[in-house]
Amino acid sequence: MVKKIRVLVAKPGLDGHDRGAKIVARALRDAGMEVVYTGLHQTAEQIVNTAMQEDVDVVGLSLLSGAHMTLFVDVAVLLKEKQMDDVLLIGGGIIPQEDVPRLKKAGIAEVFGPGTPVEEIVRYIKKNVKR
Repeated sequence: MVKKIRVLVAKPGLDGHDRGAKIVARALRDAGMEVVYTGLHQTAEQIVNTAMQEDVDVVGLSLLSGAHMTLFVDVAVLLKEKQMDDVLLIGGGIIPQEDVPRLKKAGIAEVFGPGTPVEEIVRYIKKNVKR
């Protein structure tokens, strides 16, 4: 039996808009993945602790508030500190293109913007998850 990919979908910070995160979570579940959704207003510490407790393969962050350069990077730093380098960290939301290279340098593997087909996210995770 093949182990299902476990994904944590998280909403860091004060962003209260979760429709997109829920759509992605459902698409990942429909693609055969196990999905844990944190709900709104999570700190980086809460997200990383949940990722550890749930033994996830992927952490997907969703943010529309503009605080991605702080919150996404905080999660990446904490994952490294907890020696969770095998966890694939991805992000999505309203992220200016000029910020994407700095996010990738900080440890976010990929950033998906508005309108990204969910099939593209599913493909990316399946191709890049570390087993």
